[in-house]
Amino acid sequence: MRIGLVGKPNVGKSTAFSALTSTPVDIADYPFTTIDPNVGIAWIPTPEPCRCKELVHRLGNRIDLKNESRAKSICQPRTGSCSNYRRLVPVTLVDVAGLVPGAHEGRGRGNQFLSDLSRCDALIQVVDVSGTTDLEGNHTDNPPASPSEEHDFLTDEIDLWLSGILKEGWSRGARRVQSGGERALIDFTVQMISGLGGGERDAISGIQAARSNGADNQPWNWNEKILRIMASEIRKSMFPIAIAANKADRVEPDHLRRALDKLEKLNLRHMPTSAEAELTLSRASNAGLIIYQPGDGPSGFLVNPESTLSKPQEEALEKIREKTSQLEGRGLIDLLSKVVFEDLSMIVAYPVADESKWTDADDRKLPDAIILRSGSTARDLAYAVHTDLGDGFIRATNCVTGRTVGGDTELLMSDVIRIHSRT
Repeated sequence: MRIGLVGKPNVGKSTAFSALTSTPVDIADYPFTTIDPNVGIAWIPTPEPCRCKELVHRLGNRIDLKNESRAKSICQPRTGSCSNYRRLVPVTLVDVAGLVPGAHEGRGRGNQFLSDLSRCDALIQVVDVSGTTDLEGNHTDNPPASPSEEHDFLTDEIDLWLSGILKEGWSRGARRVQSGGERALIDFTVQMISGLGGGERDAISGIQAARSNGADNQPWNWNEKILRIMASEIRKSMFPIAIAANKADRVEPDHLRRALDKLEKLNLRHMPTSAEAELTLSRASNAGLIIYQPGDGPSGFLVNPESTLSKPQEEALEKIREKTSQLEGRGLIDLLSKVVFEDLSMIVAYPVADESKWTDADDRKLPDAIILRSGSTARDLAYAVHTDLGDGFIRATNCVTGRTVGGDTELLMSDVIRIHSRT
């Protein structure tokens, strides 16, 4: 799964990326600091407590919680971590080069931007609510670009890019498949957008939008306006967008409220953020100065009693707490988590080898937590673990209920599954 951080230059994308992934990147106060995409891993908490919380009760007296150093969590993650039953799972994050008007024609880093975009499952658009930059990311004394204008220009550029792809060969291709009816038209559309990561669901959304906006029954005659409508709907299906209203700690509450009210009208998920503050806290946590875990929110950190903070450091941290405590939501990790588990409807499943102890072949408790799309089956989980396991799938056991399930059984959030395979 890949989530793209997008937006115009100089809004704090690279700062947000570094805060979320602890990956050092070039951060500067000028456009196009990011030339090639930065790719890293962000760790987000599962929406439900780790299943090791239930395992504690199942094992009862067979474990000694006094020897556990992670606030009673007893799982043994191979990747990520678990503390106080808060299990962290990985999401690939892509910091894409800044976008400027005309990107669909190759202006700025447009071609690179749109190419990188095509491999993302959803987008988080970072916008500047401090009101200091124009649409190209330059500081300006003139009226700055508003967050809603930033969003409109992003979606316009993507729509123009997609409609340009559709226009190329559409008339001839649509006429060629006319004898195959609606099924052939869907397959043809999928073929045109598959290189961008599009599939049948996206193609159907686009075709239905075209027809509901006056397109006739001769697709080869659909004009540029209809194809633009079609492209817009495909974009909405392919690239769900949420908005990080960044630099929110730099503006007065009334100004921020007006900006958020405008974003509310877009009917998109949005959250005020301060990437700069979260990056500072991430670095302080890595240095052992504070206790700060993903999902705590930027005002939820604790000073490490064993650290030796200087007076200026203490004052800087308390200023961050004061500023961010006034913001709605819990920052970038909270927004990313909601995109993954609510907007994309992803679930988490725990594959194990032993259905009674919930361990793998090496006796590690709940070592893996795998993100899957909603509606994924036991067989899908088997393939996510290993191709051979999927190819040899026989049946599975739901270790929570104790029931045997088939390959087509849909999984639910936090299911613990043992896969029985010929491999």
